Amino acid sequence: MSNLIEGFLGKSVEGKKSRMPAKLDYWQSATGLFLALFMWGHMFFVSSILVSKDFMYSVTKMFEGISFIKGGNPFIVSVAVAIIITIIVIHAALGMRKLPTKYREYQVFRTHMKMINHEDTTLWFIQAFTGFAMFFLASAHLFIMLTVPETIGPYGSADRMVSGWMWPIYLLLLLAVEFHGSIGLYRLCVKWGWFEGDDAKVTRVKLKKLKWFITVFFLVLGLATLAAYVKIGLSHRDQVGQRYQPTAQVQMIKNDMLARV
Repeated sequence: MSNLIEGFLGKSVEGKKSRMPAKLDYWQSATGLFLALFMWGHMFFVSSILVSKDFMYSVTKMFEGISFIKGGNPFIVSVAVAIIITIIVIHAALGMRKLPTKYREYQVFRTHMKMINHEDTTLWFIQAFTGFAMFFLASAHLFIMLTVPETIGPYGSADRMVSGWMWPIYLLLLLAVEFHGSIGLYRLCVKWGWFEGDDAKVTRVKLKKLKWFITVFFLVLGLATLAAYVKIGLSHRDQVGQRYQPTAQVQMIKNDMLARV
C-alpha cells in the first residue's frame, strides 16, 4: 500500500519525498557512463583495421576467446552483445522518462529552448534526438552482431559495409553515437560535480572544450575507419563471403604446397 501511495503522490506514507527519481537518475547515469566508455573501447578495437587486416583479425579472435579456446568461439561475442543490448534497453527506458511524450510538451520545450538560448539546453536536445535515432540505428547493427558474430573480420565487416549496403546506417550511427556519448559524459560531469574545482563556471568551459575535442577526435577516427572498410569492401565485391586468412597462415599454406611439389 505504501508503494501505491508513493506512486500516486510522489511521497511516502511518512510524508517524505520519494527517493525513486534520484535512484533512477543514478542508474541512468551509471548505465550511460558504462555505455560511453564501452563505445570508446569499441571504436579503438574497430579502428584496428587502420593498422592492418592481420591486426584487426587478431583483435577479433581475442574477443572470441582464442587465448583459452582453440580457434576461438564467436558465441562469446553473442553473449557480450546480449549484455550490451540489455544495458542499452535499461538506459533507454530510464532516459525516456524525461523526454516530451506529447507534441504540446515538445512545443513548450522548443519555445523555452529558443527563448533562453542556453547552449547546455541545446546539447540536451541533441542528446535526446541522437538517443532516439540510436534506438533504431543501433538495433540493426546489434542484431547482426548477435546472430552472426562469425562474420566479424576484415572481409566480413567490409562486405557488410559495401555489398550489404550497411555503410549509410553505420555513418548515421557513428554521428549519433559520438554526439550522444560525448554530450552525455559532459552532462554527467556537470550533473554530479565531477572535476568541478574551485570555480564551477571555469570548469564547465573547460569540460565543454574537452567534449568538443573528444567528439571531433572520435568522428575523425570513425570516418577514417569507415572509409578503410569501404575500400576493402569495394576491392572484395567479387569474393563476398570469403573468410579472411591471416598472412602467416596463407604463407604456411604456400610453403606447404611448395614442399609437396
